[in-house]
Amino acid sequence: MSPWALVLVLVAAVAHACWNLLAKKASQADGLVFLWLVAATSTVLWSPLFAGFLLVTGARVTWTELAVTGCSAAIHLGYFVLLQRGYGAGDLSVVYPVARGTGPMLASLVAVMFLGERPGPIGVAGIVLVGVGVFLMSGGRSGDLKGLAFGLAVGLFIAAYTVWDSRVVSAFAVPPLVLNYLGETGRALVLAPAVLGGRRRELIAPTWREHRFQIIGAAVLIFVSYLLVLFAFTMAPVTVVAPAREVSVLIAVVLGGRLLAEGDLRRRLLAGAVILGGVVAIAFS
Repeated sequence: MSPWALVLVLVAAVAHACWNLLAKKASQADGLVFLWLVAATSTVLWSPLFAGFLLVTGARVTWTELAVTGCSAAIHLGYFVLLQRGYGAGDLSVVYPVARGTGPMLASLVAVMFLGERPGPIGVAGIVLVGVGVFLMSGGRSGDLKGLAFGLAVGLFIAAYTVWDSRVVSAFAVPPLVLNYLGETGRALVLAPAVLGGRRRELIAPTWREHRFQIIGAAVLIFVSYLLVLFAFTMAPVTVVAPAREVSVLIAVVLGGRLLAEGDLRRRLLAGAVILGGVVAIAFS
């Protein structure tokens, strides 16, 4: 991997862990209101970039692209809703690494069961390592177990959008920027009736006042972290970039332990390292 690609991947990993930290800090707010504000803010902030891309490239969004990106947006919506609820019930240093670890593991299992792929010994070892890391992360405590359950559920959605989005940008040839931006817009539109049409409308202003830093920060970092990884893909193989970006697992554990005082830092770092090792093994299998 070139030095520039490594820098992009590491910055993307920090950005990804940081927006999850912001989401955790806002976990006491109404989840749907917070997610809608993030999606709406992201749509507004990144609209000039999206419009510029269309003007420069001459690209046009087709009905097929709208359909497949709509499916992606639906999966991502489930991911964000579960993740936000998970942060309300469990620690960042549990939910995040479990979700990030089980996502690739489950995606690999889907590929084995439905796509006819057969992992080698390294891939099998990676799947086992992720399972061991998840077990270590649980720690046998009720609070950890709640976070663990949400992390596993979020991992299901990560696996789903990993498999689906890879098809969207390959088989359907949808530009990643288009997929990313339309996903943000789609989530804002889908959540709008639930937020604007009922009692939650009264929560918009106070949520913005109390959490505007987290909202704007998440809107920027979610988009930036993804774009940096896309740039890294142009400089290095996917099999190198993908596992390297999962160093965010360890970053999130440290952020949770140091900034949120979540406790059990040594055990969770060990579990996070085991999960990261499993993800790397899966990626290189």
